[in-house]
Amino acid sequence: MIKLTIIGAGSAVFTRRIVTDLLAIQQFKNMEIALQDIDPVRLKASHDLIDVISKKLNVSPKVTSHTDRRESLVGADFVQTTIQVGGYEPSTVIDFKIPNEFGLRQTIADTLGIGGIMRGLRTIPVLLDIAKDIMDICSNATWLQYVNPMCSNMIAINTAFPEIKAMGLCHSVQGTAEMLAKDLDEDINNIDYLCGGINHMAFYKKFEKKINENENEDLYPRLKKLADKIVNDEEISSRSKKTDHESNKVLHEKVRYEILRRFGYFVTESSEHFAEYVPWFIKQNRDDVIKKYKIPIEEYIDRCKSNIKLWKDLEKDMTPIYDMPLKRSNEYASFIMDGIANNKEVTINANVMNDNLIDNLPENCCVEVPVIINSKGYKPQKFGKLPEQLAALMRTNINVQILTAEAALTKKREHIYHAAMLDPLTGANLTIDEIYNMTDKMIEAHGDYLPQYN
Repeated sequence: MIKLTIIGAGSAVFTRRIVTDLLAIQQFKNMEIALQDIDPVRLKASHDLIDVISKKLNVSPKVTSHTDRRESLVGADFVQTTIQVGGYEPSTVIDFKIPNEFGLRQTIADTLGIGGIMRGLRTIPVLLDIAKDIMDICSNATWLQYVNPMCSNMIAINTAFPEIKAMGLCHSVQGTAEMLAKDLDEDINNIDYLCGGINHMAFYKKFEKKINENENEDLYPRLKKLADKIVNDEEISSRSKKTDHESNKVLHEKVRYEILRRFGYFVTESSEHFAEYVPWFIKQNRDDVIKKYKIPIEEYIDRCKSNIKLWKDLEKDMTPIYDMPLKRSNEYASFIMDGIANNKEVTINANVMNDNLIDNLPENCCVEVPVIINSKGYKPQKFGKLPEQLAALMRTNINVQILTAEAALTKKREHIYHAAMLDPLTGANLTIDEIYNMTDKMIEAHGDYLPQYN
């Protein structure tokens, strides 16, 4: 019997999605699922939710709940992490509030920027504890690691535990491919793409439509024409078949379409994320630029508040989640488990260390490349060389990711300053003294959620 341990199972909506994906697979209908969380209330809610899903799908998995992490890992074949260290309050609030005092605005603050750095510093120690438990208790398990900041986390995990079988997973590659297919009024099942880079900043080196067995059409010329219209706020007649929501979504992807125009390729992560990975879109005293590109400042704060409201509502009545349609999502977890356990070979994109995979990125960074999954496990594929302008863009983010991981591993406070100074958005808006003062204030505010730094 296959066993999955979900650490951070109190993230009920994501847990529901992954479990639904798995229980829709014939071979997993009686699998074992161990739910683990430090919050017993949310843990019970997730367990109750899976019971409902099981009844609706007419399946009988063995589901157990644990507040003890080591207990939950016994016998695990797969481990999934979906944790948020420090939660919305106090940590996320701090990550936005203090930078705001220095005039530094952010959108998501979970991957890069000073918010992403602080999130990494409080998350990496917990992930390293989880890694130690996995090596002690279920060393052959495959770790499906979903927690951001993805690259900093994976660099730290693989540096401290190089023998561990861990893949960093995200839905931005397959999700953006589906979005682009919709933008072009194409069927995603007819799309052939090749994507590589780093998490949240991978690019489609190839994006084509399959014409027949031997012929593909390059879709980039059409995407670039669409980009000109979107960035210039022109009417997009080709989107007449789309709903108002879909039309508004593409019009709010102006940052990514602008990057396509300037760099020649389309990036995987959303405009609200990407705007804070570069120095050009979020500027002090330049609200005109923010308005032009429709950048949602403090978007993550709004999302957190919405999720908190959802939880409060669900504590009274969980019917809305029960009534959601049960269909398989595009998340990679079920495809990986199905591929390894049932030898159903599939290729996904995952985050692994750059072991000679992308030629013009550093060896000690984490890259997002195609990975073949089958009964032998997982095998990252050689990607080769990126266009130089894309590799150069990624290196600005890689610098911050490596230094964040280095700070967490060595406990040297100087590397926190190094990461913050080299961050593209922070460096474009603040002086060195302001960066040091802001960093000190954030370290103090996060208190016990951060270890002591020398």
